[in-house]
Amino acid sequence: MTTRAITALLLLVLASAVWADAVNVRGVRMWPAPDNTRLVFDVSADVEHSLFMLKNPDRLVIDLKNTHLDKPFVGLDLGPSLIRDIRSAPRNGSDLRVVLDLKGEVRPKSFVLRPNNEYGHRLVIDLYDTKVASAGPAPVVPAVPAVTNAPREIVIAIDAGHGGEDPGAIGPRGTREKDVTLAVAKRLRELVAREPGMRAVMVRDSDYFVKLQRRVEMAREHRADLFISIHADAFADRRARGASVYTLSHRGASSEHARLLADKENASDIIGGVSLDDKDDLLTSVLFDLSLTGTMEASSDVAGRVLSGLGQVAHLHRTRVEQAGFRVLKSPNVPSILVETAFISNPDEERKLRDPNHQYALARSIMDGVRAYFRQNPPPGTLLAMRQDARGQQHVIGRGDTLSGIARQYQVSLEQLRSSNAIKDDQLRVGDVLRIPAASGG
Repeated sequence: MTTRAITALLLLVLASAVWADAVNVRGVRMWPAPDNTRLVFDVSADVEHSLFMLKNPDRLVIDLKNTHLDKPFVGLDLGPSLIRDIRSAPRNGSDLRVVLDLKGEVRPKSFVLRPNNEYGHRLVIDLYDTKVASAGPAPVVPAVPAVTNAPREIVIAIDAGHGGEDPGAIGPRGTREKDVTLAVAKRLRELVAREPGMRAVMVRDSDYFVKLQRRVEMAREHRADLFISIHADAFADRRARGASVYTLSHRGASSEHARLLADKENASDIIGGVSLDDKDDLLTSVLFDLSLTGTMEASSDVAGRVLSGLGQVAHLHRTRVEQAGFRVLKSPNVPSILVETAFISNPDEERKLRDPNHQYALARSIMDGVRAYFRQNPPPGTLLAMRQDARGQQHVIGRGDTLSGIARQYQVSLEQLRSSNAIKDDQLRVGDVLRIPAASGG
């Protein structure tokens, strides 16, 4: 073999070795949110990368070392994002340069994620809109208006579980939990909006990822009176079925299933993609936990009423409220509950969860419980509290209530109770409101 042939062969071997070690970009996904856009590159291994910004026009340059692109970036709907266009080209023979043409100034952040049960290696690029960021956090709704003493609305924070990179559980037919939770959450928002004296705040209103701590922060920023996190359960045994309601526990889970469920939901940040720099502050978490006791009592009360409402439209997996250490429920001053609407892993329940009519029935049953709780426990300074003061004492009928029991509770006669509410028999319906007459005094 000639010297020239040997040299060519060695170069080919060396090139093949370099190519074998190269990182492949296998695809890209995008998740636009109200104040940011997330790009996720699916890569074959850990990738060394760097970022820098260019002005006039605004661009972000991403250099990926020893990387090549499997296929062009196509199929991305850039309309709702902060990105105008995305381009790529080889660089220095073995590297890849990706250029994002931007719609305005952004603050970029990047990090890599190792494989988990849902995805392989990922490079995450988060673009934060500087106009939104410079304006500060979302407007806070004051508990009592600062200028006037006008009564305020009751604020319900509705959290559609999972989203974006985190699909949640996936049913036998491919139904994604994140889609079901958002559908139910939107229907619940509509019902809250129709309720006099209440308004809803959505943690997410489309398909994007929100880390767990941010969900809690949003409820606090809006001074929510109640936080409802909506989910759909899953289990290896497809026969498992039924709805459940959970509250936070400090002392361990109320059942093994509750513990496993909390572990799964708490892993949402890992699946959805949170930088290792975004660790919770341990001291802050402990201080929050110390102030939760009163909030947990209110959470337990409203959870019981929501569970009763769910029992009217769905099979219950547990007939009592369960407890576990859900991170998303750790708000020190906002009563918080987590609703598992059904087992998406059960084929029959997956079919129901896909049905808009059933989604509405679930939302309505949750609303029945919320309404019952706040009619009996209106927060001071709210429109509902003002109306109840004007109307006198009321009682919202819960599961197991009887007319005779309610009469004894308020020390009024059964005849007075029937007369004040035009009741001809003893049939009661959960969620109805009874006017309580003045005590007879003897």
